[in-house]
Amino acid sequence: MTIGANGRWGFVLPFRGAKVASMLLVGCAVATATVLFQTVTGNRILTPAIMGFDELYRLIQTGLVVAIGTGGFGDPRLRFLAETGAMVLFALLLYRWLLNRSERSLHLLLLVGVVCGVLFRSLSQFLQRMIDPNQFVVLQSSFFANFNTVHPELLALAALFVLAACVGVWRLLPQLDVLLLGRDSAIALGVDHRRTMTLVLILVAVLVSVSTALVGPVTFLGLLVANLAYRAMPTYRHAVVLPAAALITAVTLVGGQLVLERVFALNAALSIVIEFLGGITLLILLARRAR
Repeated sequence: MTIGANGRWGFVLPFRGAKVASMLLVGCAVATATVLFQTVTGNRILTPAIMGFDELYRLIQTGLVVAIGTGGFGDPRLRFLAETGAMVLFALLLYRWLLNRSERSLHLLLLVGVVCGVLFRSLSQFLQRMIDPNQFVVLQSSFFANFNTVHPELLALAALFVLAACVGVWRLLPQLDVLLLGRDSAIALGVDHRRTMTLVLILVAVLVSVSTALVGPVTFLGLLVANLAYRAMPTYRHAVVLPAAALITAVTLVGGQLVLERVFALNAALSIVIEFLGGITLLILLARRAR
């Protein structure tokens, strides 16, 4: 907030404060959503991105450019609510259609999510071939997470959604610890597995949708920080792991932005560096599982 501040504080603090606030919000949302998703799926190499949220976001952005061009998107709050609502609605429709009493429902849900992601990507690429090259250049910049162009008026709205989701997560903490034991053990211990799993997935959808609509997709950030939190905290209790993951994400984003600004003079985008490190983490996890 204060390093290298040479201008007027009336401008520096609100400008930098908006960036830091967006990083904290996105960090909390992404870390919490990833840990919850890995708890439900019982797999530490999966992230909510497998459900196709990122590709749906790109399809929405492409559709907006095709429909109204790049001249203006209207009220940013209305656009934020529309994008968040579309992604949450997509998730709710999938959950209502696929989640039933069958044990294989979750695996089917993940498979359908992958297929939908491929469908959304194909539709986006088809529409991108129809637009003007100049519009495509503008559109392409929205496909990467950007913490420098967040609308300040969206922060309070996003914080409200994230806070409500975190309250819901906090109320489910005892059930989350039991879910780690597996479906049969959770049912034997008195947890309504189907209901709890559905609630957790809804909270994941809200958190991922809010963070993606606010700054853009950050596919591998959650995978990176969640596994760092598992190693840093020698416990399986979500009351410890979730805050640790959120704090690690905040340090990663704010520290990474500071290094990029002061050391590399913004010659690279923070999201690209994070995606690179997250991709390496995924490869390491897959290599260890293959042994």
